[in-house]
Amino acid sequence: MSDYQKPLILVSNDDGIFSNGIKALADVADEFGDVEIIAPDRQQSAVGHSITISTPLRARSFRIDNRFNGQAVSGTPADSVKLAHNQLMNRKPDLVVSGINHGSNAGINIIYSGTVSAATEGTILGYPSIAISCTDFDEDADLSGCKDAARKVIGYVLNHGLPKGVTLNLNAPSGPLKGIKWVRQANSRYVEEFEGRIDPHNRSYYWMTGKFQLLDEDEDNDISVIEKGYAALTPIQYDLTAYSLLDDLRDLDL
Repeated sequence: MSDYQKPLILVSNDDGIFSNGIKALADVADEFGDVEIIAPDRQQSAVGHSITISTPLRARSFRIDNRFNGQAVSGTPADSVKLAHNQLMNRKPDLVVSGINHGSNAGINIIYSGTVSAATEGTILGYPSIAISCTDFDEDADLSGCKDAARKVIGYVLNHGLPKGVTLNLNAPSGPLKGIKWVRQANSRYVEEFEGRIDPHNRSYYWMTGKFQLLDEDEDNDISVIEKGYAALTPIQYDLTAYSLLDDLRDLDL
């Protein structure tokens, strides 16, 4: 914790700095400390952990809801957290929270999510970090349960911290909070199709569609818990090493 009386909480997301979800999360964070909002200046869903390297980044200052200092970044969610850490904040945050995303980031969505990547970038930089999502895509979804779940998880992390390299991924249904379950990431995937079309200039282009597929037969996973009306809380890590396989391969001579 810093020497200041209140912890400093960095709030980011991938839906853009003016989304309803980020305002709702800032409201909760404000109960625990000082809040700064630094997030993309536009919708950046499903950009994963991409970063901007070929064009300069720009940041514009805003006052959000006449309550919070905000800076809108021209890059990705990961860019926003990197720039906040390196240039935009006068002191380092005690906690990074990303969300509240409109749409689930459970199962395989973790891989694609800019919301989760903003939190993961916070973890990489050494800050306790939480990604928070509502499973309802509606911009006007009831976020009361998500806010209650976020309140519980933020309080826990500020009091207990997190292990090095671990990010918490929280997903909650819209409406009142039924409860929070600690669970693993579901085994899932998307079955995708690409519809070919021709533009007015007679050039081909493709529009992706697809269906989500749950591959898990057990129910101790984030998606199954959400379907039962609970919030799902999953500790995740950016170290992608398959340690169990590595142990089996160490003595293999290639």
